[in-house]
Amino acid sequence: MLQRRDLTKEQRIALHEGLVIPAHPLALTADRVLDEQSQRALTRYYIGAGSGGIAVGVHSTQFEIRDAKYNLFEKVLRLASEEVDRAALTRPFIKVAGICGPTEQAIQETDIAISLGYDAALLSMGGLTGWSEAQILDRTARIAEKMPVIGFYLQPSVGGKVYSFDFWEKFANIPGIVAIKMAPFNRYQTIDVVRAVCYSDRRDEIALYTGNDDNIVNDLLTVYKFQVAGKQIEKRIVGGLLGHWAVWTQKAVELLDEVKRVRTNPILAAEWLTRNVEITETNAAFFDPAHGFAGCIPGIHEVLRRQGLLKGTWCLNPHEELSPGQFEEIDRMYRDYPHLNDDAFVKANLANWLS
Repeated sequence: MLQRRDLTKEQRIALHEGLVIPAHPLALTADRVLDEQSQRALTRYYIGAGSGGIAVGVHSTQFEIRDAKYNLFEKVLRLASEEVDRAALTRPFIKVAGICGPTEQAIQETDIAISLGYDAALLSMGGLTGWSEAQILDRTARIAEKMPVIGFYLQPSVGGKVYSFDFWEKFANIPGIVAIKMAPFNRYQTIDVVRAVCYSDRRDEIALYTGNDDNIVNDLLTVYKFQVAGKQIEKRIVGGLLGHWAVWTQKAVELLDEVKRVRTNPILAAEWLTRNVEITETNAAFFDPAHGFAGCIPGIHEVLRRQGLLKGTWCLNPHEELSPGQFEEIDRMYRDYPHLNDDAFVKANLANWLS
């Protein structure tokens, strides 16, 4: 039986201070076969850009990696883990494995992640729309017995569903929950999660992360305050675990560092409301909400292709392609917001990452 994984003291501190954790894409050849050179280069890019972790086996890595005809789940997790270990980092770094499916599948994936040296599980609740909240909580507890769990509130438009405040309060009270990624793309539901964590006795043990690609900067700047048993409790969203941060990652690291500096200065913080709009608009180009997010993975790939980190935008599902007008919208983001891209950083390091 595999020994239970846990975060080191240094990893816990870093997680609560706030990290940039990109959702790792999948590099393919034109024949839709794993491009190992580019896959490793992506991991090296995220490490070199200063991220505090990577999330592998998540939506951006394409859920089809689990299909028997591809059988790539273990391989892509192994490649990323090898590159992190090879980097011999002196800063805390968290390897996050995307875990999904019914309980037995989730347990099997968790065991694979533990065997490959992963530190935490980003536990998706997607595809379980017929399950009761009690069933979801039981599944979560079983995974949390094996390794630290990062909860994941996924927006209904891409396979998630709405959960009650009571659910999130019970969720937060599960031992082993170390963080929650909130990605409902909905302010009401985001507040539900933050308030539920504040009501939990484990509030100080849980770090909150944004996955709200439509509100990244505002999420990071906001202090949430709630009255709990006659006492005011404050909680921040400290970092992000985002597909959006799979591109222009070095700039995302700079952004989070700057946000941490301006949080206590209301005048400087107000200026960042404009930056929030800029980043939200770039996300619209990358993630394609105009077409129901159909082009979200190819959109990420297109930016990485332009930088030379990927050879193309191919996905395992051949029907996943850039939507009409999406290419031109990405052109516009480069034209209108040149200060947001990290092309110069990538260009300076690309040959080394691909070697």
